[in-house]
Amino acid sequence: MDSLLANRLAASVRAADPDRYFSALFAPAPKRPLLFALYAFNAEVARIAESVREPMLGAIRLEWWRETAEAAAKGSARNHDVARGLVVLFGERPGLLAGFEALVAARAFDSSADRIADFAALEAYVDSTSGALMRLAAQILDGPAGIAETVREAGLAYGLTGLLRALPFHNDRHKLYLPLDLLSALDVTPEAFFHLEPGEPRRAGAVRQVALKARDYFLAAQKAPRPGAALAAILPAALVPVYLRKLNTAREIPIHRRQIALLSAAMKRRL
Repeated sequence: MDSLLANRLAASVRAADPDRYFSALFAPAPKRPLLFALYAFNAEVARIAESVREPMLGAIRLEWWRETAEAAAKGSARNHDVARGLVVLFGERPGLLAGFEALVAARAFDSSADRIADFAALEAYVDSTSGALMRLAAQILDGPAGIAETVREAGLAYGLTGLLRALPFHNDRHKLYLPLDLLSALDVTPEAFFHLEPGEPRRAGAVRQVALKARDYFLAAQKAPRPGAALAAILPAALVPVYLRKLNTAREIPIHRRQIALLSAAMKRRL
């Protein structure tokens, strides 16, 4: 990949997804542009739901990106930096197209009116988005065999934490990512939940339950086999404890604090 394209992709990822940008810096230099292409693609499909009001419009844009990935896998790039980056990525890592298509398919939920029935369904969604992205990154980095559990636990920990951090934004959109059975147990309807203040006991109770799940997955990832060459793929999960401690504040975690957490995990070669 030429340096100008790599630099543009890196800049776009740093702006849209700084956690993964800084994590990618711990990957071997030749692999970083490939990770930036992957993360830039993910950022594009993940934010589609933020810019559409109708599920059909979301589906159309997702299909555009699916077709873009399909064309890139055949060596044809649309007029977009991400598409050009994907051509290089697929050229060096053939066989990843199915993973990209699955990532696009999972994002259909974001712009739909569908709800999540229970924790099993929530975990399936998170695994198909955050987890799938980590698996693709691990493949790009030639991660060792036997780390599937590590990547899955890390993806679930980081993904669940991310949903909690984005809760105010999703509430404003009236998009529910919490399980219906959890809200039912707390005796609150989805529509009522959208209007609960951050300190309200039922909202706090729902957040606490998901946070405990995220913490459990993080601890499980710590005990799972070391990621080896795939370390940079799961490094974003090193931020889970930092984020969980600050869920009750609207202040953003300073970037230097996040960098320290990533550096600490990188030096230990595990979460």
